[in-house]
Amino acid sequence: MAPTTPDLVLIADADPEIAEFLAARLRADGFDTALARDGYQALAGIALRRPGIVLLEADLPFIDGLALTRQLRADPATASLPIILLGAQPSSADKIAGLKAGADDYIAKPFDPAEVSARIDSAIRRHREVRESSPLTGMPGNDRILRELQSWIKRGDPFALCYIDIDQFKAVNDVYGFVRGDEFIRALAECVYAAAGDAGAAPVFLGHVGGDDFTILCVPEHAEAVTGFLNDHFARRVRQLCDPADAERGYIEHADRTSRRMTRSRLPTLSIGVALSTQRRFSDAYEAVAEATALKSVAKSHSGNYVAYPEGRAPGRTGRRPVFWTNEH
Repeated sequence: MAPTTPDLVLIADADPEIAEFLAARLRADGFDTALARDGYQALAGIALRRPGIVLLEADLPFIDGLALTRQLRADPATASLPIILLGAQPSSADKIAGLKAGADDYIAKPFDPAEVSARIDSAIRRHREVRESSPLTGMPGNDRILRELQSWIKRGDPFALCYIDIDQFKAVNDVYGFVRGDEFIRALAECVYAAAGDAGAAPVFLGHVGGDDFTILCVPEHAEAVTGFLNDHFARRVRQLCDPADAERGYIEHADRTSRRMTRSRLPTLSIGVALSTQRRFSDAYEAVAEATALKSVAKSHSGNYVAYPEGRAPGRTGRRPVFWTNEH
Protein backbone atom coordinates (compact mmCIF):
# COMPACT_ATOMS: atom_id res chain seq x y z
CA MET A 1 0.00 0.00 0.00
CA ALA A 2 1.26 3.48 -0.89
CA PRO A 3 2.34 5.74 1.97
CA THR A 4 -0.04 8.39 3.25
CA THR A 5 0.32 11.86 1.71
CA PRO A 6 -0.07 14.11 4.77
CA ASP A 7 -0.99 17.33 2.96
CA LEU A 8 -3.41 15.76 0.48
CA VAL A 9 -7.06 16.55 1.17
CA LEU A 10 -9.66 14.41 -0.60
CA ILE A 11 -12.92 16.32 -1.02
CA ALA A 12 -15.93 14.12 -1.72
CA ASP A 13 -18.90 16.30 -2.68
CA ALA A 14 -21.60 15.78 -5.29
CA ASP A 15 -21.63 19.51 -6.12
CA PRO A 16 -18.60 20.15 -8.36
CA GLU A 17 -18.78 23.93 -7.91
CA ILE A 18 -18.55 23.70 -4.13
CA ALA A 19 -15.78 21.09 -4.35
CA GLU A 20 -13.72 23.17 -6.81
CA PHE A 21 -14.24 26.35 -4.79
CA LEU A 22 -13.07 24.71 -1.58
CA ALA A 23 -10.18 22.95 -3.34
CA ALA A 24 -8.91 26.26 -4.74
CA ARG A 25 -8.90 27.83 -1.30
CA LEU A 26 -7.13 24.85 0.25
CA ARG A 27 -4.48 24.86 -2.47
CA ALA A 28 -3.89 28.55 -1.72
CA ASP A 29 -3.30 27.52 1.90
CA GLY A 30 -0.65 24.99 0.86
CA PHE A 31 -2.68 21.77 0.68
CA ASP A 32 -2.84 19.37 -2.26
CA THR A 33 -6.35 18.31 -3.21
CA ALA A 34 -8.17 15.46 -4.92
CA LEU A 35 -11.88 15.34 -5.77
CA ALA A 36 -14.59 12.68 -5.72
CA ARG A 37 -18.29 13.01 -6.61
CA ASP A 38 -19.75 9.95 -4.91
CA GLY A 39 -19.00 7.34 -2.28
CA TYR A 40 -17.43 4.87 -4.70
CA GLN A 41 -15.09 7.50 -6.13
CA ALA A 42 -14.17 8.51 -2.60
CA LEU A 43 -13.25 4.91 -1.67
CA ALA A 44 -11.17 4.54 -4.82
CA GLY A 45 -9.44 7.86 -4.24
CA ILE A 46 -8.60 6.95 -0.65
CA ALA A 47 -7.16 3.59 -1.71
CA LEU A 48 -5.11 5.00 -4.59
CA ARG A 49 -4.05 8.42 -3.29
CA ARG A 50 -3.79 7.77 0.47
CA PRO A 51 -4.84 11.30 1.53
CA GLY A 52 -3.92 12.80 4.89
CA ILE A 53 -7.57 13.73 5.53
CA VAL A 54 -10.95 13.38 3.81
CA LEU A 55 -13.92 15.73 3.66
CA LEU A 56 -17.13 13.80 3.06
CA GLU A 57 -20.48 15.32 2.14
CA ALA A 58 -23.11 13.74 4.36
CA ASP A 59 -25.46 13.16 1.37
CA LEU A 60 -22.98 11.61 -1.08
CA PRO A 61 -24.58 9.44 -3.81
CA PHE A 62 -24.29 5.62 -3.65
CA ILE A 63 -22.56 5.54 -0.24
CA ASP A 64 -23.48 8.47 1.98
CA GLY A 65 -20.95 10.18 4.20
CA LEU A 66 -22.18 8.54 7.41
CA ALA A 67 -22.00 5.00 5.99
CA LEU A 68 -18.64 5.74 4.40
CA THR A 69 -17.28 7.00 7.71
CA ARG A 70 -18.32 3.79 9.44
CA GLN A 71 -16.75 1.72 6.65
CA LEU A 72 -13.46 3.61 6.87
CA ARG A 73 -13.32 3.27 10.64
CA ALA A 74 -13.95 -0.48 10.40
CA ASP A 75 -11.00 -1.00 8.01
CA PRO A 76 -7.63 -1.20 9.83
CA ALA A 77 -5.94 0.50 6.87
CA THR A 78 -8.10 3.63 7.25
CA ALA A 79 -9.20 3.42 10.88
CA SER A 80 -7.02 6.37 11.91
CA LEU A 81 -7.69 8.52 8.82
CA PRO A 82 -8.96 11.98 9.83
CA ILE A 83 -12.53 12.51 8.59
CA ILE A 84 -14.60 15.69 8.46
CA LEU A 85 -18.26 15.53 7.46
CA LEU A 86 -19.95 18.35 5.54
CA GLY A 87 -23.72 18.78 5.71
CA ALA A 88 -26.31 21.30 4.59
CA GLN A 89 -27.81 22.85 7.72
CA PRO A 90 -27.34 19.73 9.85
CA SER A 91 -29.38 19.30 13.01
CA SER A 92 -27.79 18.48 16.36
CA ALA A 93 -28.91 14.88 15.83
CA ASP A 94 -27.10 14.79 12.46
CA LYS A 95 -23.88 16.06 14.03
CA ILE A 96 -24.10 13.63 16.93
CA ALA A 97 -24.71 10.72 14.53
CA GLY A 98 -21.69 11.75 12.44
CA LEU A 99 -19.40 12.04 15.45
CA LYS A 100 -20.60 8.71 16.85
CA ALA A 101 -19.91 7.11 13.46
CA GLY A 102 -16.28 8.17 13.85
CA ALA A 103 -15.98 11.60 12.22
CA ASP A 104 -13.48 13.98 13.78
CA ASP A 105 -15.55 17.05 12.99
CA TYR A 106 -18.82 18.12 11.37
CA ILE A 107 -19.02 21.38 9.41
CA ALA A 108 -22.28 22.94 8.29
CA LYS A 109 -22.88 24.30 4.80
CA PRO A 110 -22.62 27.07 3.80
CA PHE A 111 -19.15 27.27 5.31
CA ASP A 112 -16.31 29.74 5.58
CA PRO A 113 -13.39 28.29 3.58
CA ALA A 114 -10.89 29.83 6.02
CA GLU A 115 -12.58 28.02 8.91
CA VAL A 116 -12.59 24.73 6.98
CA SER A 117 -8.86 25.15 6.29
CA ALA A 118 -8.17 25.81 9.96
CA ARG A 119 -10.21 22.78 11.04
CA ILE A 120 -8.39 20.57 8.54
CA ASP A 121 -5.03 21.75 9.87
CA SER A 122 -6.18 21.12 13.46
CA ALA A 123 -7.48 17.62 12.69
CA ILE A 124 -4.27 16.62 10.88
CA ARG A 125 -2.18 17.96 13.77
CA ARG A 126 -4.22 16.07 16.40
CA HIS A 127 -4.01 12.80 14.49
CA ARG A 128 -0.28 13.22 13.94
CA GLU A 129 0.28 13.82 17.66
CA VAL A 130 -1.74 10.72 18.56
CA ARG A 131 0.05 8.63 15.94
CA GLU A 132 3.45 9.80 17.12
CA SER A 133 2.75 9.24 20.83
CA SER A 134 3.68 6.15 22.82
CA PRO A 135 0.61 3.92 23.28
CA LEU A 136 1.97 2.86 26.68
CA THR A 137 2.69 6.25 28.23
CA GLY A 138 0.96 8.74 25.93
CA MET A 139 4.19 10.73 25.75
CA PRO A 140 5.61 12.13 22.48
CA GLY A 141 7.58 9.57 20.49
CA ASN A 142 10.65 9.69 18.26
CA ASP A 143 9.37 11.92 15.47
CA ARG A 144 8.03 14.57 17.82
CA ILE A 145 11.18 14.45 19.95
CA LEU A 146 13.34 15.03 16.87
CA ARG A 147 11.15 17.89 15.62
CA GLU A 148 11.20 19.61 19.00
CA LEU A 149 14.95 19.18 19.34
CA GLN A 150 15.50 20.48 15.82
CA SER A 151 13.41 23.57 16.60
CA TRP A 152 15.57 24.34 19.66
CA ILE A 153 18.68 24.01 17.49
CA LYS A 154 17.20 26.18 14.74
CA ARG A 155 16.27 28.92 17.23
CA GLY A 156 19.71 28.75 18.79
CA ASP A 157 18.28 28.04 22.24
CA PRO A 158 20.80 26.43 24.65
CA PHE A 159 19.68 22.97 25.71
CA ALA A 160 20.48 19.81 27.63
CA LEU A 161 19.25 16.58 26.05
CA CYS A 162 18.98 13.95 28.80
CA TYR A 163 18.74 10.39 27.45
CA ILE A 164 17.43 7.99 30.12
CA ASP A 165 17.59 4.20 30.22
CA ILE A 166 16.62 1.64 32.89
CA ASP A 167 19.42 -0.65 34.09
CA GLN A 168 18.70 -4.31 34.93
CA PHE A 169 15.37 -4.12 33.11
CA LYS A 170 15.89 -7.54 31.51
CA ALA A 171 15.73 -9.15 34.94
CA VAL A 172 12.42 -7.42 35.62
CA ASN A 173 10.86 -8.83 32.45
CA ASP A 174 12.38 -12.28 32.95
CA VAL A 175 11.14 -12.67 36.52
CA TYR A 176 8.02 -10.52 36.73
CA GLY A 177 6.83 -10.76 33.11
CA PHE A 178 6.28 -8.07 30.49
CA VAL A 179 2.97 -6.87 32.00
CA ARG A 180 4.69 -5.91 35.24
CA GLY A 181 7.62 -4.69 33.16
CA ASP A 182 5.24 -2.20 31.55
CA GLU A 183 4.35 -0.98 35.04
CA PHE A 184 8.00 -0.01 35.56
CA ILE A 185 7.98 1.89 32.25
CA ARG A 186 4.78 3.74 33.15
CA ALA A 187 6.25 4.50 36.57
CA LEU A 188 9.36 5.98 34.95
CA ALA A 189 7.13 8.16 32.74
CA GLU A 190 5.38 9.45 35.88
CA CYS A 191 8.75 10.08 37.50
CA VAL A 192 9.94 12.04 34.45
CA TYR A 193 6.91 14.35 34.73
CA ALA A 194 7.34 14.70 38.50
CA ALA A 195 11.08 15.42 38.25
CA ALA A 196 10.55 18.14 35.64
CA GLY A 197 7.95 19.77 37.87
CA ASP A 198 10.01 19.49 41.06
CA ALA A 199 13.05 21.00 39.33
CA GLY A 200 11.01 23.87 37.91
CA ALA A 201 12.39 22.90 34.53
CA ALA A 202 10.66 25.25 32.12
CA PRO A 203 10.80 25.35 29.19
CA VAL A 204 10.97 21.56 28.98
CA PHE A 205 9.95 18.81 26.55
CA LEU A 206 9.49 15.23 27.73
CA GLY A 207 9.50 12.24 25.39
CA HIS A 208 9.33 8.43 25.32
CA VAL A 209 11.76 7.08 22.74
CA GLY A 210 10.41 3.55 23.15
CA GLY A 211 10.83 0.57 25.47
CA ASP A 212 12.54 1.77 28.64
CA ASP A 213 14.22 4.81 27.01
CA PHE A 214 13.05 8.38 27.69
CA THR A 215 14.28 11.90 27.00
CA ILE A 216 14.13 15.22 28.81
CA LEU A 217 14.93 18.36 26.81
CA CYS A 218 15.56 21.34 29.07
CA VAL A 219 17.84 24.32 29.52
CA PRO A 220 21.36 23.34 30.66
CA GLU A 221 21.13 24.87 34.13
CA HIS A 222 18.17 22.60 34.99
CA ALA A 223 19.80 19.33 33.90
CA GLU A 224 21.44 18.45 37.21
CA ALA A 225 18.33 19.14 39.29
CA VAL A 226 15.92 17.33 37.01
CA THR A 227 18.10 14.21 36.73
CA GLY A 228 18.69 14.21 40.50
CA PHE A 229 14.96 14.37 41.24
CA LEU A 230 14.35 11.69 38.61
CA ASN A 231 16.80 9.26 40.20
CA ASP A 232 15.24 9.82 43.63
CA HIS A 233 11.65 9.41 42.41
CA PHE A 234 12.41 6.28 40.42
CA ALA A 235 14.34 4.60 43.24
CA ARG A 236 11.27 4.94 45.47
CA ARG A 237 8.93 3.60 42.78
CA VAL A 238 11.20 0.61 42.08
CA ARG A 239 10.96 -0.53 45.70
CA GLN A 240 7.19 -0.22 45.53
CA LEU A 241 6.95 -2.22 42.30
CA CYS A 242 9.38 -5.03 43.14
CA ASP A 243 8.32 -8.05 45.16
CA PRO A 244 8.76 -7.24 48.86
CA ALA A 245 11.47 -9.91 49.29
CA ASP A 246 13.45 -8.50 46.34
CA ALA A 247 13.06 -4.93 47.59
CA GLU A 248 14.25 -5.96 51.04
CA ARG A 249 17.40 -7.78 49.90
CA GLY A 250 18.19 -5.32 47.09
CA TYR A 251 18.39 -7.70 44.15
CA ILE A 252 16.30 -9.93 41.84
CA GLU A 253 17.30 -13.57 41.52
CA HIS A 254 16.77 -15.15 38.09
CA ALA A 255 18.13 -17.75 35.66
CA ASP A 256 20.76 -16.51 33.22
CA ARG A 257 19.37 -16.69 29.66
CA THR A 258 22.53 -18.36 28.32
CA SER A 259 23.85 -20.63 31.07
CA ARG A 260 20.51 -21.10 32.86
CA ARG A 261 22.40 -20.75 36.12
CA MET A 262 20.80 -18.69 38.88
CA THR A 263 22.18 -15.17 39.06
CA ARG A 264 21.44 -11.95 40.87
CA SER A 265 20.68 -8.56 39.36
CA ARG A 266 20.55 -5.33 41.32
CA LEU A 267 17.24 -3.53 41.56
CA PRO A 268 16.64 -1.32 38.50
CA THR A 269 18.48 2.01 38.40
CA LEU A 270 18.91 4.69 35.73
CA SER A 271 21.73 5.52 33.35
CA ILE A 272 21.48 9.01 31.87
CA GLY A 273 23.59 10.66 29.19
CA VAL A 274 23.34 14.44 28.86
CA ALA A 275 24.29 16.22 25.62
CA LEU A 276 24.90 19.96 26.10
CA SER A 277 24.68 22.55 23.37
CA THR A 278 26.85 24.79 25.55
CA GLN A 279 29.70 22.28 25.18
CA ARG A 280 29.32 21.52 21.50
CA ARG A 281 27.60 23.12 18.53
CA PHE A 282 25.15 20.62 17.00
CA SER A 283 24.24 21.05 13.34
CA ASP A 284 21.05 18.99 13.67
CA ALA A 285 19.00 16.88 16.05
CA TYR A 286 20.71 13.65 15.01
CA GLU A 287 24.11 14.88 16.18
CA ALA A 288 22.69 15.78 19.60
CA VAL A 289 20.98 12.40 19.90
CA ALA A 290 24.23 10.63 18.97
CA GLU A 291 26.11 12.56 21.66
CA ALA A 292 23.50 11.76 24.33
CA THR A 293 23.45 8.11 23.25
CA ALA A 294 27.23 7.82 23.54
CA LEU A 295 27.20 9.34 27.01
CA LYS A 296 24.35 7.07 28.08
CA SER A 297 26.34 4.04 26.91
CA VAL A 298 29.31 5.07 29.02
CA ALA A 299 27.05 5.66 32.03
CA LYS A 300 25.66 2.14 31.65
CA SER A 301 29.14 0.71 32.11
CA HIS A 302 29.02 1.82 35.75
CA SER A 303 26.74 0.53 38.48
CA GLY A 304 23.95 2.44 40.14
CA ASN A 305 22.25 5.70 39.14
CA TYR A 306 24.78 7.50 36.95
CA VAL A 307 24.59 10.73 34.98
CA ALA A 308 27.25 11.32 32.35
CA TYR A 309 28.07 14.87 31.24
CA PRO A 310 30.57 16.09 28.65
CA GLU A 311 33.85 17.24 30.20
CA GLY A 312 32.91 15.65 33.50
CA ARG A 313 30.66 18.18 35.22
CA ALA A 314 27.14 19.51 35.23
CA PRO A 315 26.45 22.97 33.73
CA GLY A 316 27.26 25.81 36.12
CA ARG A 317 29.63 23.76 38.27
CA THR A 318 33.21 24.81 38.77
CA GLY A 319 36.31 22.81 39.60
CA ARG A 320 37.28 19.32 38.63
CA ARG A 321 34.60 16.62 38.79
CA PRO A 322 34.57 12.96 37.82
CA VAL A 323 32.72 12.24 34.59
CA PHE A 324 30.21 10.13 36.51
CA TRP A 325 28.62 10.38 39.88
CA THR A 326 26.02 8.32 41.68
CA ASN A 327 23.30 8.92 44.23
CA GLU A 328 23.80 5.46 45.72
CA HIS A 329 24.66 5.51 49.40
